[in-house]
Amino acid sequence: MALPDFLERFFKHEAFGGILLMAAAVAAMIVANSALAPVYNDILGEYVAVTYGGEGLKKPLILWINDGLMAIFFFLIGLELKAELMEGKLKNPRDVVLPGMAALGGMLVPALVFACFNWGLPSINGWAIPAATDIAFALGLLALVGSRAPSSLKVFLLTLAILDDMGAIIIIALFYTAELNITYLVWAMLPLAAMIALNLRGTHRQGATLLLGIVLWFLVLRSGVHATLAGVVTAFCIPLVDRWDKSPLHAWEHAISPWSTYVIIPIFAFANAGVVLAGMSVADLLQPLPMGIALGLILGKQIGVFGLTFLMVKFGMARLPHGANWLHIYGVACLAGVGFTMSLFIGGLSFEDPAMINQVRMGVLSGSIISGILGYVALMLAASRSRAEDQLVAQPAE
Repeated sequence: MALPDFLERFFKHEAFGGILLMAAAVAAMIVANSALAPVYNDILGEYVAVTYGGEGLKKPLILWINDGLMAIFFFLIGLELKAELMEGKLKNPRDVVLPGMAALGGMLVPALVFACFNWGLPSINGWAIPAATDIAFALGLLALVGSRAPSSLKVFLLTLAILDDMGAIIIIALFYTAELNITYLVWAMLPLAAMIALNLRGTHRQGATLLLGIVLWFLVLRSGVHATLAGVVTAFCIPLVDRWDKSPLHAWEHAISPWSTYVIIPIFAFANAGVVLAGMSVADLLQPLPMGIALGLILGKQIGVFGLTFLMVKFGMARLPHGANWLHIYGVACLAGVGFTMSLFIGGLSFEDPAMINQVRMGVLSGSIISGILGYVALMLAASRSRAEDQLVAQPAE
């Protein structure tokens, strides 16, 4: 049965992924603060085992989601990164300079803001939480502005967010790796070498590569390196163009993207956004951990992204995106403060204590919501100002 036209347009709208993500987060908060909370926690804490001959993996469901399902999400990020590096927005270094510096500022300054509140405390381990940007949410909010924002602004934000994701992947690899098991890491080189060989041959069918990627994921997980990085590595071993001039990379990107947007990320949000509000007061939000995260996302992103962009333009090292003004850039800087998915993910890597994780969720949600509202309002004001200026220019002289 065909959907009504307005529903079909809604589901296909670029903002739908972000709306679904927010709905999953709201549902998690409702369940976590209802009579269903014990069931919610018991299900996420239920151990699931995959074994063969007594050997294998046994993890709580929440870790299967964060280590397993999110590996598919990172596989998609890897595919997008490789495509952008080889044929897209990251191919020409000149096009990367401005969003690249904005992304760098948007990672460093939020981390510094967080450190100002948490220096010398055990919570300093979460310094990278506010450094992340959620692509789906940020682009979804920009899509709500629609054609009133210049198209170059979307390219700027998308490039910034992609580079931000690249930075987050590097941070996870360098700073959020448990004690290394060198034996498993050495064994992981075997499936990696086989995948590289298949990539160099331009193999069309990717079933073998994906099976090797699963083996790589298992070995990387056992090595102590975070297993989601295996998803990125596997993605870079998928050929952009095979020997038949077809693109396995784009085929997998198109196949996985809907599953990531409509299934994997909402499940992750539902499992990780359940802030427990019982007994909580404003004073709890003012604790160093949630305050550092929230202000890192709100102020740190604005200062880092807008500040580095301003300096680059004023010193003549780059130009503003075509058709954009400084209010547009400020709006994008605010949208970069919507950390959500990646911030929650890094928060889960930073802490194990449920009380601290609840504070992380509180800081990420409050900071992301405020950043999103500020960004949307700023972009709408920028659109109104641009329209008023165009009408003024178009008026005939008396």
